[in-house]
This record gives sequence, C-alpha cells and structure tokens, in this order.
Amino acid sequence: MRSKMIKNFALPLLVTVAAYLAFGANRDGAKAGLLEGAIPSAEEACAGVTLSRGLKYGDSDQNFVDVATTGNGGSTPRPVLLFVAGVSFTDDGTSGDQMIRDQAMCLAAKNGLVGVAMTYRRAPANPWPAGAKDVAAAVSWIHQNADLYNGDRDETIVVGYSVGAFHVASFLAHKEFWDVDSAVAGVVLVSGIYRPSPDAGEGERAYLGVDASKYDTRSALPGLTRVEVPIVLAWSTVDPPHLVTQGEKLKDFLCGAGHCPRTAVLTSRDSPASVFDAYGTEGLADKTQQLISQLQARGLP
Repeated sequence: MRSKMIKNFALPLLVTVAAYLAFGANRDGAKAGLLEGAIPSAEEACAGVTLSRGLKYGDSDQNFVDVATTGNGGSTPRPVLLFVAGVSFTDDGTSGDQMIRDQAMCLAAKNGLVGVAMTYRRAPANPWPAGAKDVAAAVSWIHQNADLYNGDRDETIVVGYSVGAFHVASFLAHKEFWDVDSAVAGVVLVSGIYRPSPDAGEGERAYLGVDASKYDTRSALPGLTRVEVPIVLAWSTVDPPHLVTQGEKLKDFLCGAGHCPRTAVLTSRDSPASVFDAYGTEGLADKTQQLISQLQARGLP
C-alpha cells in the first residue's frame, strides 16, 4: 500500500504553490484528480478535503497550523508534508500566503499525504531567530499529534519557499533552537536566502537586525553543511539574480562539504510542464520523488 501511495503522490505540488510557479501534473496526476496544466485555486484544491484549522503549536497568536487530510491511502500511516510559505519577513505583503498554504496542503492531502501548513511570527516585533524557533515548534507539534491524522512522524518533510526557505534552513542549521522532537526526515528549499549580505533589503534588516556584522552568525551557513538529512534545493532562472546566486552558492557549499543536495533549476513561469520539467529527469518533481523513495527505503529489510 505504501509504495503505491507514494507512486501516486503528485510531487509537483511541492513547487505548485511556491513562487506561484505554474502547476504541471505528473504521469499519475490524472489518477489523483489534479488539473493538468493548471493551478487549482485554493477552493478547488481543498474541495473534498477534511480541514482542521487554527491549531495552536506555540504561545503567539501567529503560531497556528492547519491540517489537511482525506480518506485516500488506507490505514497505513502517511508521510507528513509541512509547508512553510512566506514572501516577507515582516507583516507586509503577506496577503497571498494563505492561498499558497491552502493549495499546498490540500494537494498533498489529495495525494495520500497529511498536509500541514504553518504560520509564523513576523518582524519587526519578532526578530531573528523567531522563524527558526517556530519551525522547530511546529515540527515538534507534528511529532506529538501526527497519529491523530494517521501521519507518520518519522517521515516528516519540511518544504520552505522564499522567506519560508530561510526559516527552514535556519531551523536545520541551528539545532540550538530545536524543540523537543524536532527531527525531520528531509527538507525542500525553494528560492530562499541562506546567507544574508550586508546590503540586505529592508525586510531582512527588520528581521536580522541593522548590525550586518552579526549576519554571518545568523546565517544558515556553515550550519547546513553539517546536517545529515537529505536536502532538495531549487531555484528559478527567472528569480531575482540574488536568489539565483544564493541557490548556486548553497549548492557549492553543500557539495564542498560532501553533502550535495538534489538540485532542480526551474526555467520558466509560463509553461506548466517546462517550469520544473515534470516529464523529464531534471525537475523538482523527480528530485523530490527520489527523496521520498529514499525515505521509504529506510524501512525495508
């Protein structure tokens, strides 16, 4: 049952919502009821999905998770996908985040996973390392509650997009911020900042502080070079140049440390299939499928 469930998981959903890139159903997309070549609206994606909203994982009024499940997948515990999406370090420019989160977790649920989407504290009221601590607390919540949703806490994959990717990377790199049971099985990082520069933008400075001399210690590097969990890393050629550079340099750092990530370079936001080469071998869908297969193989004799 597990192998069939994973095979039918339409992995392109991991980037569907990230960066508003176009959705491309994989070969099994029709089986999962996904719309080939089109991004389902949040309402369409969540139709027929059981939603548990506004579940507290921390003390702040910004610390909530939503959970999406369906009856698909049988009684076998399912992998859990935690989606950390955000386009701003501050409270500005966050109006689209809810749509991104809903699309991701509902598409995950429709493909036999437990979909979880989290909100996190924002600057300037909550500066570094609030985001990393919130990711750790949300993962801990999953460990404590996954069985309520037929989820497998040991197969939790965290997906970060944009600012969410920074928080996920920071969480992974700074274990001193981990909560009880904050271990994850793998991460997917899409179009993030991993090593802030002295010319950081206003939003970054609001979160990291105005003293650029502290940015290196607040970076995800070199901490990420010491992690053991598998990483899938992606960016788009149509991202702003500094995000492309961030992705390329992170790949070089990780490979130099002997921990090369599976990498996908997205090339378009216009063509649903070409965005991440869903039918080929070089796209984010394929890299994440390899990650899931690797996790599944751990339980084999």
